[in-house]
Amino acid sequence: MDRVSELARSKAAAIFTKSSCCMCHSIKTLFYDLGASPAVYELDRDPTGREMESALQKLGCNPTVQPCSLVAHTLGPLRTC
Repeated sequence: MDRVSELARSKAAAIFTKSSCCMCHSIKTLFYDLGASPAVYELDRDPTGREMESALQKLGCNPTVQPCSLVAHTLGPLRTC
């Protein structure tokens, strides 16, 4: 959970996705089109992805990627889309 919190603090927004999810791609594109540069973590490609998924579940995100999980420390606690 510490790693997820640390990653979420690294930028104004952190998006936890799966590389095969077309909706996740759309969410990332939306952020980029709006001029934002969120930190994007693809859980299925990250060596610690399973641990991050477990931490997201502990934060109340179940399933962890629905289709993606957005953590924005400026918006408050974990938000999912």
